Amino acid sequence: MSKFKAAVAQAASFPTDAMASAAKAVEMINQAAANGAKLLVFPEAFIGGYPKGDSFGCPIGMRKPEGRDAYLAYYKSAVNLDGPELELIAEAAKATGMFIVIGVIERDGGTLHCTALFFDGADGLVGKHRKLMPTAGERLIWGFGDGSTMPVFKTSMGTIGAVICWENYMPMLRMYMYSQGIGIYCAPTADDRDTWVPSMQHIALEGRCFVLTSCQHITRASYPDDVECALGNDPATVLMRGGSAIIDPLGKVLAGPDFSGETILYADIDPDQIVRGKFDFDVAGHYSRSDIFKLNVDTRAKPAVSTSSEG
Repeated sequence: MSKFKAAVAQAASFPTDAMASAAKAVEMINQAAANGAKLLVFPEAFIGGYPKGDSFGCPIGMRKPEGRDAYLAYYKSAVNLDGPELELIAEAAKATGMFIVIGVIERDGGTLHCTALFFDGADGLVGKHRKLMPTAGERLIWGFGDGSTMPVFKTSMGTIGAVICWENYMPMLRMYMYSQGIGIYCAPTADDRDTWVPSMQHIALEGRCFVLTSCQHITRASYPDDVECALGNDPATVLMRGGSAIIDPLGKVLAGPDFSGETILYADIDPDQIVRGKFDFDVAGHYSRSDIFKLNVDTRAKPAVSTSSEG
């Protein structure tokens, strides 16, 4: 495989306007393509919004009416996978030939999922990963993914997959991704803490893979005044400060972390570095001790209702 340029987008979405967020994503796709990038990773919930600081009116044992209204508004800001917002992304991927990983809030009936979508050039939307384990208050508003959406995609750049935010702290999920041969490990996130990039360096070293992590840089001003925010209502308050980065298979930070504002970070990717790294550590291969440890992964879909009929 040849060397190529990869990028991560660090920007504020329009949390209550999915179409505006999609249009902004297209602008960034075109900018990255003009700068030679073949792969671009966007943050968690870039389309549909990450409701930082909103409690959705849910003290323990209670659901306030205003919380139901907040969920209704959030639901209306989410997207269907066949909707016009994602058609914009598919068109941009086709026009540029890029591989795009982007976080969205996906509607499925009355449930919302935090989802990473994969677009591959002219092939358009080729797959999705639903977050398996929403964290803390996220469980109020997002459903749980199942084992049927943990894909990787074999491309001319290498094997690409995604793990969202604190899923990255789930060792068994990471091991499954490594076992699939992931080489370009995408980590859309809402975690902007100082501890995040060291975690990404650990994953790069553990999996001997490139890690591309993307977080929004967004202020209170991006949210309507009537949206609850535990961090206050000063429009200048930074709710997520970025920290996006690109890391190589030996843990070297190639780009970022950046906390300065909206930006696109770039790095040149040499796929041969993955094999060089695995010379002395292949966690799903010669370093696995499969005679002692076994991981069983259930990749079946788990619908609430299934039907059968006698033929």
